[in-house]
Formats: sequence, C-alpha cells, structure tokens
Amino acid sequence: MQKVLFKTTTTIKFLCNSLIPVTSVLKKEMNKKLEIAVFNYQSALYAQSAGADRIELCIHPELGGISPGKEMIELVMQTITIPVNVMVRPRGGNFDYTSDEYEAMKREINYCKQQGVNGVVFGILTEDRQVDELRCKELVSLAHPLKCTFHRAFDECELPGRELEKIIACGFSHVLSSGTKANAVEGAKILKQFIEQVSGRIVVMPGGGVRTSNLKILVNETSATEYHSSALTNQTEIADTDEIENMKGLIRQ
Repeated sequence: MQKVLFKTTTTIKFLCNSLIPVTSVLKKEMNKKLEIAVFNYQSALYAQSAGADRIELCIHPELGGISPGKEMIELVMQTITIPVNVMVRPRGGNFDYTSDEYEAMKREINYCKQQGVNGVVFGILTEDRQVDELRCKELVSLAHPLKCTFHRAFDECELPGRELEKIIACGFSHVLSSGTKANAVEGAKILKQFIEQVSGRIVVMPGGGVRTSNLKILVNETSATEYHSSALTNQTEIADTDEIENMKGLIRQ
C-alpha cells in the first residue's frame, strides 16, 4: 500500500511540475497587450469593440499625434471602458518646448487627472536631443498616480541607450519606440537590445508602422510584451477593426 501511494504521489508531482513551464508560457502570452493610437471618437469605439487592450488618444496623425481637445477627452471617457492614455503634446515639430508650452502641458495633465484617464503620453528633449530630466521628472510627479509613457521623441536621441536610463530614472512606466529607425521592423534588433537592457524596469513598446503584415516578425525578434499601432489601413484616420482583431490574434499565438 505504501509503495502504491508513493508511486501515485510521485506521478502527480511529476505531472504538476511538468505543467509549470506550460502555465508560465501561457501566462506570458496572455499578458501581451495591444495599444491602439486613435485620432477620433469613432476609432476609439472601433478599437474597444475589436479587442484593443488600451487606446492612446490624440489628434492629427500627420503631425505624429498631438494633444486632443477637452471635448474629445470627455466624450471618450464617458463611453470607453478600456484604459485610455492621452497624448500631451502641444504642437508638432521638435520636442524642446517653450516655457508657455511647458505650462500648457501641466494644465493638460491636471485636466487628464480630473477626467480619470489611465495615463498620459509625453516626452521632452533638450536642444541637443537629450532627455530633459528636470522637466520630465516634474511632469511625472504631477501626473501621479497616472502612468506615464515617453513617446517616440526618444527615437530622436543621439545616445538612446544612455537616455533610456534617464527615462527610467524619471519614473516613466512605458517608452514607445521604433528602435530609432523609420519603423519598428527596421529597428527590431535595437528594440530587442533595449528590452534586454531595461530588464523589466520599464515597458519598451514597439511602435511605428506596426501592422498585421509585420507584427509576427516583431513578436519573434523582440519578445516585447506590449505593441502599439494606429491600425490605419485605408488612407483614412479611422482605425480598421479587422486589422486590430488580426493583430490581437497574432500576439496570442
């Protein structure tokens, strides 16, 4: 009887131990997220219905995205239930802001906090394309407890590896990047290096031209846990629901 019991217990223990790696892999796959940049209310609705995990709310894609107006934020927050991150960027162009622009960013962040958004997205550089640590730290502190994403201004830094450490020190939770290249696929190897460098201290989120046609390449080459796309496929500013659904399916494979 003791021998049978020992054998049964050993078998169960073996099976349980065998399942641990599988469970870990499944958990890792399920934790992968897709953020959709939306430039209008309709796209926000589409992104949510198609299964996006989070949206980045902004306007004017031709400028790379700038701050949406108060009415847009209010409308989205009244109807969207998935996390909403709001772009805080007063204009297109470079990321070295005047004092007036900086004060405007503070007001926008305070407004976002009042509206109960999930996070804010911004990035400030100095004239010589380094992270403006003083200003960034102040805005991250002001935004607390909202999550803060440093946007693709990061890709303009001359020494991105060094500047990435500054972004972490400022308290950002995410950094959006194309690996300093024109798009995330071209920068995949560099993105992988960034992910290895940060070792979980911040989420490095590939973005820039991410679509169904190349997402699997990014998943395989970067091992990132979160991905960013506008899901624009038809020369309009309206997100493509099929594209979003397909990308969600890819990151879950």
